[in-house]
Amino acid sequence: MLIAKGGTKEATEGSEMATQAVNVSIAKNGLRDRVGSILAGLSAGLNDYMTRRSRIDQVQKLDAKSDAELAALGLKREEIPRYVFRDMFYL
Repeated sequence: MLIAKGGTKEATEGSEMATQAVNVSIAKNGLRDRVGSILAGLSAGLNDYMTRRSRIDQVQKLDAKSDAELAALGLKREEIPRYVFRDMFYL
């Protein structure tokens, strides 16, 4: 049997025994992580869609108003998209 002491190997009497250290790491790309990643992507896509959809609805509601109603809100018809998307873009 070989025993390492202080960086050197010394032989001892008796039977030979093998000792082996095994490092086991769990793969981070397991099924649970893949499904979680897919669901996170779908959730982000759905959130983006709903945000766009609500803004499109807002544009349509404002566009349905008369010019007098828009003027009462301080808007002109050509300013509707800029008004609705004002927090997303500097226009």
